[in-house]
Amino acid sequence: MLKYWNFQSWLIGLCMSILSSSVSYANAALLDQSTHAPKAKILVVMTNHSAYPSRSDTTGLWLTELTHFYDIAIASGYEIDFVSPNGGSVPLDERSLKPIYLDKSAKAHLADAQFMQRLKTTFAPNAIDPSKYKAIYYTGGHGTMWDFPNNEGLKRIAEQIYQQGGIVSAVCHGVGGLLPLQTQEGKPLISGRTVTGFANIEESLSGIKSQVPFSLEDSLAAHGAKYKRALIPFTSYVISDDRIITGQNPQSSKEIAEAVMKRLEKTDH
Repeated sequence: MLKYWNFQSWLIGLCMSILSSSVSYANAALLDQSTHAPKAKILVVMTNHSAYPSRSDTTGLWLTELTHFYDIAIASGYEIDFVSPNGGSVPLDERSLKPIYLDKSAKAHLADAQFMQRLKTTFAPNAIDPSKYKAIYYTGGHGTMWDFPNNEGLKRIAEQIYQQGGIVSAVCHGVGGLLPLQTQEGKPLISGRTVTGFANIEESLSGIKSQVPFSLEDSLAAHGAKYKRALIPFTSYVISDDRIITGQNPQSSKEIAEAVMKRLEKTDH
């Protein structure tokens, strides 16, 4: 009986050892696969411009328009690269840092030294290879109205991403980055497309109407776009017109991130 028990114990131990080795090997293989498997990339565009013509406070990136999109994209398994018209440091809009606009996630990113360092060392357009990206996302903040529309490098990148089947997306004032984009036939990319962006009424209510170099709403319409906005100002509003996805205001940054992720799933399949 003792011999039988010892043999049974030995046999059980052997089986457990084999099973454990198999599980360890499988886990190692999965780890190796996840470590080396290339991830799809999204390019996020931010402004370098901080000065208003006559206000004492400064503009720049509206922080949550980055952090909301960033968190959702990272959670969905995408890699994110940062680019700006001139490369280097990205200023933060002073008003976007007020407690009323900052959520827990935005505060955590502000306290993250590594994340903040990335905002000081963004890529310049000439360092970007558009073929690596499945989507481009233009963040907002009033500063974008000065340095997004006339940047040839950003124009080249966004047009190639779109032409290779990628998504062009933008939120708030960042939608101004879509104004110069053209089709391969030389027509405005947004002509005949339904888009949104920071509305004239929101510009007036925010007290910045006298400061901006142009009306975003009017300019989108002038480029042939079908402009739409939410009935109530400063509420989330996103329009997906196939691979052109736009959000109206800072309140739209989570919804546009979700819309881009949803559209990317279709692109991947």
